[in-house]
This record gives sequence, structure tokens and C-alpha cells, in this order.
Amino acid sequence: MNHHHALALLQGMLRIRRFEEKATELYTEEKIRGFMHLYIGEEAVAVGAMQAIGPDDAVVSTYREHGHALARGIPAGAIMAEMYGKQEGCSGGRGGSMHLFDRGRRFYGGSAIVSGGLPLAVGLALADKMQGRHRVTACFFGEGAVAEGEFHESINLAALWRLPVLFLCENNLYAMGTALARSESQTDIRLKAAAYNVPAESVDGMDVEAVEAASQRAAGAVRNGDAGPYFLEFHTYRFVAHSMFDAQLYRDKAEVAEWKTRDPIATYIPRLQEEGVLDDATLARMEAEIAAEVAEAVAFAEAGSWEPPATLTRHVYSSEGPAP
Repeated sequence: MNHHHALALLQGMLRIRRFEEKATELYTEEKIRGFMHLYIGEEAVAVGAMQAIGPDDAVVSTYREHGHALARGIPAGAIMAEMYGKQEGCSGGRGGSMHLFDRGRRFYGGSAIVSGGLPLAVGLALADKMQGRHRVTACFFGEGAVAEGEFHESINLAALWRLPVLFLCENNLYAMGTALARSESQTDIRLKAAAYNVPAESVDGMDVEAVEAASQRAAGAVRNGDAGPYFLEFHTYRFVAHSMFDAQLYRDKAEVAEWKTRDPIATYIPRLQEEGVLDDATLARMEAEIAAEVAEAVAFAEAGSWEPPATLTRHVYSSEGPAP
């Protein structure tokens, strides 16, 4: 792999990790309110998969979407301001942590509904196919979504209509607080997609290079709009609670510790060092650049403005009537 690209992958993962570590501090200080779901531990999936997604492609995410948004290119300041609830946020301060949105970058949420993004992804891909656009719609979701009807309906329609959807399942073993084996009789998620005649693979979601390679291969298979959907299951793990209000009584500390030995960042750094790609000075410079970016994002959010009450009904109803 190109050395410059490998360093970019590392920096992308570090940006997400440091951004969310700072968000945790701000949440405990009550600068950020409401619900917040952290991505710590899963950074390799967002960074690796996004390498296969072009600027004209669409991205649909879940409520654990800070990593996806950062990897997609939404500025850290716009994300932090949104988490603060400020007008300068990427969703105008109305969405918060779970509803990041950027139309210009074709980032269609953040959805608080489990599996709620899957039908949206199918609709976006259907529009692209009907218009003859050679695009991919990447849809991120957790393994908990496969228990919902929307998952089966969406993947079935995508297969029937041969839509260019890249289904990206982040299997972190726990849908909120329920272990996969306690909710699914078939725990091999890949087989659920294969049942709908959708090509499916399982990937090590803790290895950013493995994620990128699989995503490039899968996206290439669907990009022409005629090959139909593709399904990737990433085996990953969140090192933190489901949300800031989660006591984590459903999993053993020893299990968390075991998964942390596979930390996608902590294992990638020595790997690059051994390959002669990364030295201490480069890593220190990278960390300093990220720290400055995060500090700037916080300052941007702090300096942001609250929406005036007079405009709170704006965008609630359409300002345009139906066409005559």
C-alpha cells in the first residue's frame, strides 16, 4: 500500500477517536445534551469503507454516525456545533448527535430508528438507477437492524430491482444491550443477505486495510448500476457503552479487554512502524494536527448561536404548496 495513503488511514481513525474522546468530556460537562452514541473501537469500518465511496455516491448512516460523518468529510466544527445544538451545525442545530446531515456531501443522516436508513438507501439507489446515474448508495447499520422487518424488505427489493446499494453491516455483537445469540437463531449475518441472492462477505472490521479492500471490491461490483446490491458484514466492537446512559451490565469486562487487544488504532500504529511507514515524529505531528482541529471545532461550537424562537417553526411545514 502507498505510504501516504496508509498514513491517511491512520489519521482518519485518530481523528474520530480524539473527536469522540473530547465529545465525552463535553457531555459530562453538559455542554452536549440529549443522547450520544460513541463509535470508539469501530473507526476502521468508517475510514476503510469510505475509501470506496466517491463524492457523487450517497451515504446513509445510523445514530452512531460521528465516525461516518467525519470520514465523509463533514467539517468537525459543523459536527460539534450540531452536537451543541447551535445554528451553525450541519443540521442547523435541530438534529443533535443522532441526526447529522449534509446534503452537499450526500450524507443522508443519522437516523434514530434502528434500520430506518435501509428503506431510504433503497429509495436513493432506485432514483439513481431510474435516472441512469452510475452511483453507489452506501448504507451503514448495526447487526441489530437485521431483526427488523425493514432490513428484509429493503434487501429483498434491492435484490429484485438490482439496485446499486452497498449494505454495510457493523456487527458489534450487541444490539443496544442484547447479545446477538440471544436475539438471532442464525448468528452468521452474512447468510441472511445470501438468502436474498445478494453477494455477501464477512470482513475483519478491526483491520482498516481489510475493510478498505473489501469495500473497494464490493463497491466496484455494484457501481455500474446493473450488478445489483452487495453485502459486507464487518466484525467489530465498541469499546464504550451503547450510549452515555448505558451501565453496560450485559457484557463482561474481560470480553471488552480481549477486544481491546485488537484496537484498530493501537494495532495499526506498530504495524506501520515495523513497515517503516511511521516514525515517532510523524505520529506526534499527526496527533498535534488533530488536537488543534478538535480544539478549533469546540471553539466554533462554543461561539455558535442558538436559533431564535421566532424561527422554530421553519422547515416544519413546506413553504411551497402543491403544483397546480
